[in-house]
Amino acid sequence: MIIKLLPYLILVAVVAYIGKDRKFGFWGNFFCSLVFTPLVGLVIVFASDKREVATPAVITAS
Repeated sequence: MIIKLLPYLILVAVVAYIGKDRKFGFWGNFFCSLVFTPLVGLVIVFASDKREVATPAVITAS
């Protein structure tokens, strides 16, 4: 049973790593891929938006 489970978990982790910079993040994509399949998880990763990065405010001296 471990022999069948280990490649599945590796695929799930790879999909989660690909989606680490997406909206759901690593763990959200990990659990999505774990519950459904890594293929469905990969579709979710590519369909989701990239995470917005907050830009720091620029303070100008006047």
